[in-house]
Amino acid sequence: MMRCFHIFKDKSKRTGKSAPELGNNTGNSAPNSNRAAKSTGSLSSPTARSIPEMYREREGSLRVFSLMELREATNNFNRLLKIGEGGFGSVYKGSIKPADGSEAPPTIVAIKKLNTQGLQGHKQWVAEVQFLGVLDHPNLVKLLGYCSVDGERGIQRLLIYEYMHNKSLEDHIFNKSVPSIPWIKRLHIILGAAQGMTYLHEGLEVQVIYRDFKSSNVLLDKDFNPKLSDFGLAREGPTGNQTHVSTAPVGTRGYAAPEYVETGHLSVKSDIWSFGVVLYELLTGRRTLDRNLPSSEQKLLGWVKQFPADSKRFNMIMDPRLQNQYSLSAARRIAKLADSCLIKNPKDRPAMSEVVEILKQALEESQGNSPSSRSTTPGVLTKPSRRTNDASTSRPVLPTAKARG
Repeated sequence: MMRCFHIFKDKSKRTGKSAPELGNNTGNSAPNSNRAAKSTGSLSSPTARSIPEMYREREGSLRVFSLMELREATNNFNRLLKIGEGGFGSVYKGSIKPADGSEAPPTIVAIKKLNTQGLQGHKQWVAEVQFLGVLDHPNLVKLLGYCSVDGERGIQRLLIYEYMHNKSLEDHIFNKSVPSIPWIKRLHIILGAAQGMTYLHEGLEVQVIYRDFKSSNVLLDKDFNPKLSDFGLAREGPTGNQTHVSTAPVGTRGYAAPEYVETGHLSVKSDIWSFGVVLYELLTGRRTLDRNLPSSEQKLLGWVKQFPADSKRFNMIMDPRLQNQYSLSAARRIAKLADSCLIKNPKDRPAMSEVVEILKQALEESQGNSPSSRSTTPGVLTKPSRRTNDASTSRPVLPTAKARG
């Protein structure tokens, strides 16, 4: 199990406020007065708003739940309804009654109950409320509301999300008790995740650095449409002429970009590195770090270097659970994309919109819509004999933006 690493030095006391604080606690070190319209690559705009400023305008869209409502929804947080657990706390499946008291059917939701032993838990809760109270995209999980209670027994911080029926990408890649995802469906999922990330990086008046992209944070709805989740570590990106923001490294080992771990310099290109790691997980069916493998194979990125995308031995890294049902040319394309995401110099990594375009090409190759997909390789399908019941292909596509250095 991957462990989250947190280096947190703020010793200040809790404020005791019971509602999300609207200060600029997304942590930007730069002032708000010179923000760039990152979606177009234009010069900084003095009128661009910060995430907390945008949240002030939209906070009424989130439902405020009472602790009693959530206890009733989860049968007093019955452990039989627990569907997830991590460093942030526990997640429960719940059933919420309509806010208007009508007889309409209850809504099935996921309720995250944060561990709030220290200030960090509250800060992440505030960040998640603010970011998901503002962000709106088909490939981001929808936050329905929150609950905040301060009492003699401590603070209670809860988040209520739409329920995701098919768990996470991590479950379907690594958990042998869960059916493996076929090749075409894998491409649809990672393309949707890339479109969600493009929205964060290029689709708003401020850049949003996700900072926690990993397979366990790509959730799947009943139709296997992917949605990015867990925005407690999200940050606003650099402003004006800055190239990065400086912050103590947090995240999950194995996914964090080297420049971020070594220097604390964070940019959207740090997310690109994490995306490259997940691309190789998708291809290989292996975790970024697996102590159960031989020592030479435990670190995924080191192991795959022995099998370059253009080499004859490349197919040896492919996930055996795919049973050779994949396009070899598309797999090579994705491996090359992963390599470009994993370039050490962050400036040389592609923009997320470029990643989206390459994934679309790989999907076309795999579906037999590209001339290059008609070159066959023994034992490897380049054109599936029938279409799988993948997630819808009508997923919104964002406008392509040129790469930013």
